[in-house]
Amino acid sequence: MGAKDVVSSSIDKLAEEKRQQKRVPSEKPPFTLATLKKAIPAHCFHRSLLRSFSYLFSNLAVCCTLLFLAKTYIPMLPSPLNYVAWPIYWATQGAFMAGLWVLCHELGHNAFSEYVWVDNILGFIIHSALMTPYFSWKYSHRRHHSNTGSLTHDEGYPPPLKDSIPWHAKYMENPVFTAIAIVCLLFLAFPLYLLFNGNSRKYDRFATHFDPYSPIFNDRERLQVVISDAGILAALYVFYSVSSAYGFAWFLCIYLVPLFFTFALVIAVTLLQHTNPTLPHYDDSEWEWLKGALTTLDLDFGPVLNTILHEANATHICHHLFPKIPHYHAHEATEAMKPILGDYYQIDSTPIHKMLYRTAKECIYAEPDQDSKDKGVYWYSSYKDKI
Repeated sequence: MGAKDVVSSSIDKLAEEKRQQKRVPSEKPPFTLATLKKAIPAHCFHRSLLRSFSYLFSNLAVCCTLLFLAKTYIPMLPSPLNYVAWPIYWATQGAFMAGLWVLCHELGHNAFSEYVWVDNILGFIIHSALMTPYFSWKYSHRRHHSNTGSLTHDEGYPPPLKDSIPWHAKYMENPVFTAIAIVCLLFLAFPLYLLFNGNSRKYDRFATHFDPYSPIFNDRERLQVVISDAGILAALYVFYSVSSAYGFAWFLCIYLVPLFFTFALVIAVTLLQHTNPTLPHYDDSEWEWLKGALTTLDLDFGPVLNTILHEANATHICHHLFPKIPHYHAHEATEAMKPILGDYYQIDSTPIHKMLYRTAKECIYAEPDQDSKDKGVYWYSSYKDKI
């Protein structure tokens, strides 16, 4: 069997697996949000400042320890061991920094503590250090929660329609291009989203997270966007000072490369939670908040990565339904809701690299089923499905 036959066989197998996957129901759920809330133990809604700080401090301690070990011992390693040690450090530190990023995401939802001012101060400081404008992202992310699953209003990964796909796209469906596209997406998508609102909803004019008058924000939010910008500028000044003192190459290896690994992991998790052939999307005629909130799935990456990410990947459905439940109660809340959710609940334990490749091959554009009466319900499809 030639290389072309192997690739063709692999693609056919992926397409067949997709056809066998069970879609999340697109009809109005037979339950309400109140029904789900009643099923969750009351203590799951309690936010403990002490417990939340314990996760934050332990996460910071691991990041600081990794930084110390890299700064102290990797330069002492003989070649080529040092060339092996640096990528290990980048990936490991990037993962734990992603854990910090997840806690900041929780701070933005006021799921860290009962005190909004505590959450905002901590989120502003830590997210600024992670080159994320805290308030700006907080507000755009809340709009994502308010419009999840909407073709036109969702801020997070709205699917492109078939008419918007370039004519040459189908000729670029090959393993090499797909791998390159995945790498570019992982490492560049988050900065491009913040800077240019890339891979988000379309506005009638230029949108960015750094302009207080961007159409993303309303009048009540503009001052806090300026504060977010000030936080990023302060972080850049600190970065400049450190790189001037120790050298840019040192700062690149110690911080910037791990930061891009953080962005890559954040993009991978959020993309896979919302981009799947089993998940419906709705136009304005079909969209309702509860239906939209259920257009996501949980991801099981195994105990190690799940723990590093504070199980945010594995309890995402609960998060969309009740975003103020802290991560340490989200698993219990999820288990309590499962009997009611039924087929509206899905979890995928496919290894992350396989899931990314599958998504890149199968989720090219969205369109309604041709034989369905619900033309306002859209599903991901690919050119291979039409063969």
